[in-house]
This record gives sequence, C-alpha cells and structure tokens, in this order.
Amino acid sequence: MGMLVDGIWDPDATGDSVDGVRFERSKAQIRNWVTPDGSAGQTGKAGFGAESGRYHLYVAWNCPWAHRTLLMRAVKGLQDHIGISILAPKRTEDGWVFDPQSGYFDALSGAAALHQIYAKGTTDYTGRVTVPVLWDTRTDTLVSNESAEIIRMLNSAFQDFAENPVDYYPRELQSDIDDWNAFIYPKLNNGVYRAGFARSQTAYDEAVTEVFEALDRIENVLETRSWLTGERITEADIRLFPTLARFDAAYWSAFKCNKRRLIDYPHLWAYARRFFALKGVADTVKLDIYRRGYHSKSELRNPNGIVPLGPIVDFYEPLEAA
Repeated sequence: MGMLVDGIWDPDATGDSVDGVRFERSKAQIRNWVTPDGSAGQTGKAGFGAESGRYHLYVAWNCPWAHRTLLMRAVKGLQDHIGISILAPKRTEDGWVFDPQSGYFDALSGAAALHQIYAKGTTDYTGRVTVPVLWDTRTDTLVSNESAEIIRMLNSAFQDFAENPVDYYPRELQSDIDDWNAFIYPKLNNGVYRAGFARSQTAYDEAVTEVFEALDRIENVLETRSWLTGERITEADIRLFPTLARFDAAYWSAFKCNKRRLIDYPHLWAYARRFFALKGVADTVKLDIYRRGYHSKSELRNPNGIVPLGPIVDFYEPLEAA
C-alpha cells in the first residue's frame, strides 16, 4: 500500500499490520483541532480558527472513514464553507491518487497523489497516507487525518456558518454516544475489515461473530427507538451509517460477512433508509463504487477481480414498506 518515510514516498512500505492471522489498523498521527477562536484543542497546536472557506477536505467515495466527514459536512449544511477534493476510487503504487480524466482532481494544487499533499503539509512525516485529511489553505498545513476528530470539529467549531446548527454531540447524550462509538467501532466499523483481511479461520470466525452480534444488538434497540440514542440523530448514527451503506453491496460478499444481509434486519434496514433520506446524504452514497472497489483484484481475497452483480440495494425503497 505504501507510506511516507521521513517525508519520502516508499511504495513498498505499509502501516497496517497483520500478525499472520489478524488485521490491525494503524493510528492517525496528525491531530490538530479547528476551534471557534483558534485556541488549542484536545491535541496538537493552536492557530486553527474556524473561518468560511479556509479549510479543505481530501476524501474518497469508497473510504468509510472519509464518508463520516462527508456526512457531517452534509447534515450540518457546510458544503459552501468547506471545500472538498475527491481522490480516485482506486489505489496505485503511489497510494491514493487523482485521475483528472475521470473527474478526480485536486481542486487546490493540481497534485497527482495524496502523498504529495502530505509531504507539503507536514515536516518529515512517517506514516500511512490516508483519507480523510483536513487541510488549512491559509497556512498550507495538514490539520488532522483522524476522522473521528474531524467530525467533532465540523459539528462544534463551525456553528456560525452551519445551515443546520444542530449539535450532534450534545452534552446530555455524550456518555451514551461515547458508549455506542466504543461498541460499534471495533465490532462493526473495523470488524468487517478484521473479517475481510483475516488470514485464518479462527480470526475470521471471531470477527464475523462480533459483526453480527453488533448488528443483532442494534436491531433489538431500534425496535423501540428511531435512532441509537433515542429520538434524535447524533454522532453515533453518523459513525454507524457508512458501514451500513456498504454492507450488502460490499462487505456481505467481498469480506464474507454473509450470515445475513442488512435488508434481512427490518428495523436496521428502515433505520438506514431514514438516514439516507436526510438532506444531502444521498449525494455521499456511491453503491457502484463500493461494489467495484471492494471486489477489485486481490491476490488473497479476489484473485480474478470478478465483481458480482448483486445483491440489489435500493435505499429509495419507501419507508412505508418496512
């Protein structure tokens, strides 16, 4: 997959690890915070004050972590204040790249690959080159490549610019939201990857069991409420949806998470369609890209690169039919 080593791109290096049987995701390293007044956040340095047009997101349609940031940008109504550049839905020996002929280009600098953006915006960086990443156009600096923290910034720092100033991490629900995040991330968001990249039957069984235990629990909870914490959407729902959006089109077949489909869970399926119907969300969902991307040629998972035609997923199915 490649990574930067002391600011130089090494196409043969890798930051994620597989201990022979189990997949472990590397940690984000660039963790500054945008705040309303530019004061320092929980980590990193000060100087990143919230301003319209100052910050820019680098994302890819097929990345679920990038999808979180696109969702928060959409539900808050920040599209006119935070620009985006979209990487091509593929990776090469240069990692995440742009493909202008297919409509994927860097709206800021015309860079050919994301590692060039990282090298420009950091000093002697060593680590994976991932999306999403938040860029400060004023100082030509990378602000953050931690998706969980970027969505917190979009939620809280840009209230003066948001078309929809709803707080998706309200103080009275923070404990519940944190509990849901701590449950969903290892078992479901990352659990599908632990299943898909497992290299032993034991590792696969462990991961898939947790994936469906999580889905079963959420299905039961949604029997009596509309959203994870009750009757209002929160950050926990925004972090859950990218996995649900990809589940039947990609994870069910490509990652062998095939005990059940999302559409086999009546409450979860209705929940996913409710979320999809929120303003701006449909524009962030690219089922064909998910299907082709997750079924791309892989020596371990899909050596012939065959892309399945199904199952058919219709998020526009009327909710009344649930």
